Amino acid sequence: MRAEDLIIVSIDDHLIEPPDMFDNHVPAKYADQAPKLIRDVDGLEKWVFQGTTMGIMGLNSVVSWPKEQWGMDPSTLSEMRPGSYDIHERIRDMNRNGVLASMCFPTFPGFSGRTFQEAAEIGDPALALIMLQAYNDWHIDEWCGAYPGRFMPLALPPAWDMEALTAEVHRVAAKGCRAISMPELPHLLGLPSYQSDYWDPFFTAVCDEGVVMCLHIGQGFSAISMADDMSNDHFMVLATQVSVLSVQDLMWGPALRKYPELKVAWSEGGIGWIPFLLDRCDRHYMNQKWTGQDFGDKLPSDVFREHALACFISDPMSLKLAHEIGIDIIAFESDYPHSDGLWPDAPEHLLVECQQANLSDEDINKISWQNVSRFCDYDPFTVIPKEQASVGALRSLAKDVEITEVPREIFRARYEAKPHYDIQTLSA
Repeated sequence: MRAEDLIIVSIDDHLIEPPDMFDNHVPAKYADQAPKLIRDVDGLEKWVFQGTTMGIMGLNSVVSWPKEQWGMDPSTLSEMRPGSYDIHERIRDMNRNGVLASMCFPTFPGFSGRTFQEAAEIGDPALALIMLQAYNDWHIDEWCGAYPGRFMPLALPPAWDMEALTAEVHRVAAKGCRAISMPELPHLLGLPSYQSDYWDPFFTAVCDEGVVMCLHIGQGFSAISMADDMSNDHFMVLATQVSVLSVQDLMWGPALRKYPELKVAWSEGGIGWIPFLLDRCDRHYMNQKWTGQDFGDKLPSDVFREHALACFISDPMSLKLAHEIGIDIIAFESDYPHSDGLWPDAPEHLLVECQQANLSDEDINKISWQNVSRFCDYDPFTVIPKEQASVGALRSLAKDVEITEVPREIFRARYEAKPHYDIQTLSA
């Protein structure tokens, strides 16, 4: 197989929300209360909602920058590659990277909608719900709807209100959304853990609708408790291990046994932790009968594989165990526009790792597009025929896309010469 022959569906990318995203989706009487992107006196852009400032809005969107400039910013749209926040430029960058379709996780609200939950706790819960629904409508109707067939819509949950949560699952499913991003470890948000039966109505709703529960690394960072001088390196390397903690809650909870149709994607968690965890779980189950767990005639590893999709960017050693992990539960992600991402050479990177692991063309196709399409009930060829969906075919549409390194100051100069948006600057 050649890189240009691959078909790639990325189960995890990211978007930076544009400041006008609420304009078409918030009822007129609430328009002045919608979250707003503002620029502070130091030139940093931040979202403001319910009187609270919600942090810097461009976490790690550093694609195209020289590595020497990478970090946990930029702090303004002007310094980012436009494909981070402009849907039309995103499609051009996807074409250049050979990515047919993408699932895009949010930035401003957090992967589990934490911004809206915090607003509900300190302000008006009803207003927080209206804004969350507006966000979901923008994501489904505008971001994904601008290019039908190129995106798999992903909703955010009003996790703080079970009745609203189940209603939102049904509402977004009716709009064609087949995934919802949930907190990895909800107890860190003051909610019950997935070991409790509190979440049963939610599990029932997603099973009824065939909606995938996505657990993206990040929300559970605070579970990584080490010394006070823990560095960013600790967070970035150990973040994938939070996936292990969330598996434990769901496997022994016993959500994965109680709901046969439940589908869970562990997003950006990689696959290297799976062999050890499943070996450990199986041995524990067979050895420690006194705990009273009951998996019937199955092992915990069997149950995990029945429910899971494990998503990776780069896992060269672990891919050598792909069949032991489960070749049907592994999916690739490009992680655009983050520093961990693969752009503009994701196909070449993926192919080298798979071939070095001695995976067959059939195996590679499962990892690059078939597994995620099956898991998310997504037909990638409804709009673009298969013969036009390959890396080579998509790249032929994007020969003029700039792929050289561009320093952040150059992006800023280009933006300021022709601004995309008029962002209010607060006075001192």
